[in-house]
Amino acid sequence: MRELAKTCEAIAATTKKLIKTALVADYLQARTPDEAALSAVFLSGRAFPAWEETTLQVGGALLWRVTAELSGRDEAALTAAYRKHGDLGATAAELLPEKARQGVDVLEVGGYFREIAAARGPSAKTALVSALLAKATPREAKYIIKIITGELRIGLKESLVEEAIAKAYGGTLAEVQRANMLLGDVGETLRLAIDSRLGEAMMRMFHPLGFMLASPIESAEEGLSYFAEAAVEDKYDGIRAQAHAGDGEVKFFSRTRDEITESFPELPEALAGLADDAILDGEIVAWESSGRARPFSVLQQRLGRKKVSEKMLREVPVVYLVFDVLYAGGELLIDRPLRERARILDELLAKERTHHGGTEARRKSKDSQAKLSFEVQKETSVATIIRAQGFRATSSAELEELFTAAQARGNEGLMIKDLNSPYMPGKRGKSWLKMKQELATLDVVVTAVEYGHGKRVGVLSDYTFAVWDTNTDTDKDRLVNIGKAYSGLTDVEIAEMTQWFLDHTIEDQGFRRTVEPKIVLEVAFNNMMKSDRHESGYALRFPRIVRLRPDKSAEQADTIERAREIYEKQS
Repeated sequence: MRELAKTCEAIAATTKKLIKTALVADYLQARTPDEAALSAVFLSGRAFPAWEETTLQVGGALLWRVTAELSGRDEAALTAAYRKHGDLGATAAELLPEKARQGVDVLEVGGYFREIAAARGPSAKTALVSALLAKATPREAKYIIKIITGELRIGLKESLVEEAIAKAYGGTLAEVQRANMLLGDVGETLRLAIDSRLGEAMMRMFHPLGFMLASPIESAEEGLSYFAEAAVEDKYDGIRAQAHAGDGEVKFFSRTRDEITESFPELPEALAGLADDAILDGEIVAWESSGRARPFSVLQQRLGRKKVSEKMLREVPVVYLVFDVLYAGGELLIDRPLRERARILDELLAKERTHHGGTEARRKSKDSQAKLSFEVQKETSVATIIRAQGFRATSSAELEELFTAAQARGNEGLMIKDLNSPYMPGKRGKSWLKMKQELATLDVVVTAVEYGHGKRVGVLSDYTFAVWDTNTDTDKDRLVNIGKAYSGLTDVEIAEMTQWFLDHTIEDQGFRRTVEPKIVLEVAFNNMMKSDRHESGYALRFPRIVRLRPDKSAEQADTIERAREIYEKQS
């Protein structure tokens, strides 16, 4: 672990991609295959291979307590060091004492991680984490903590680890990338590269692939400027989900590759009988029995739940709108053009209908949401699996007509896709485009600020903001928080605002400061949701700062009534 930590320090000290890659390649070549394989996982910022469901379940609070205990330093010292570094690993490296005969090797760390993951209860986990960090040197502890928290922050992405494997052991970068994508295990990929067997990598089911992403466009004219043949679908306001179905088992994964099956227990059964093992791409949407999507704020009630009540199932039914297939019949399909994948998807779902004898109903007009595929729930009359309706457009006028119809159905806009495009996991290009309604904006007042991370350590870059509540019991209006954002301003603006906030702090809470409510921001967001998290009773989805509004006083910021109007309009 000493050499891994040393290599990480060298990687963090350079901004040059080629040097980073060479440092990783040299380190891996100097290790045994077992050490190199596990190190590749660690250098990717993980404690375990991506495909595994194993988690450490060790939070920042536990690490904070262990660091305090092992360092013998008080809360003030820890807070000062953390504010300085903005990173718990670096804080530990500064405060933990050097002792004789300290040091752990990579495989020993891996063994501890397995024990910590298997341990039940905070006491058992705390004892193991404490034992591991007590053995490690301060520099080793720094990177052990970074791996535990999943925040390596040395400017090293998994793609650079893949490049280093190709450089160290041969094989092309494309071969390494494909093997790692299929296996979801950069360590196992490294072992195949050592043995020159990268071509033998097979698709591992229930390991989510990266999602293909879309680029935003400004107009219908732009929507037809990148390719001649376009498939057009409604853009639904749900959550993107990848479904893996095989051997009677079905799991759903979010765009962050987290498993979300528990939140939607009615969906797996409908896919469990697929004739072929398959990986599907689609959107989970709250759905009305009349055949319309409901707002995201409705779906939000289902998110993050480990147990969904019968009442919730009845009141917030969902569907899985399928629009692509990545794997079927033992074959990876991502290299096939979209028009072929669409045909294969239709055939796959047709086989399912024959297998189940389910009810089929097709809505073929432009006013329909989708083509109903199979598996209708008796109690709600809502289809759990739906084949997303596709259209064709050859002119901007047609695209505008489809866009207007999609919005009339309550959807966000359109997805416009090149029929000849392959599926590119994790990539955003011009093969998939998204045409959305204009975002709503609010003028808000900054009430609290926090120090940032990474390159924003030492500057106040995360802003909590509020709107006015004018319906209070007293004669005095009050500000109620409605959201938080950290993107949108330039580095220069953030630096200038940091000084202003330091000079206008009401309460210094360490990493967070409440500030005089004088700064007005214009904030854009995708939509408004009801939420108990903020005092306003609302929360913004995907908020980002459009600009500073020095031309407006705090008294001129928007009110909670304006937020309510936006919420009711979108609903």
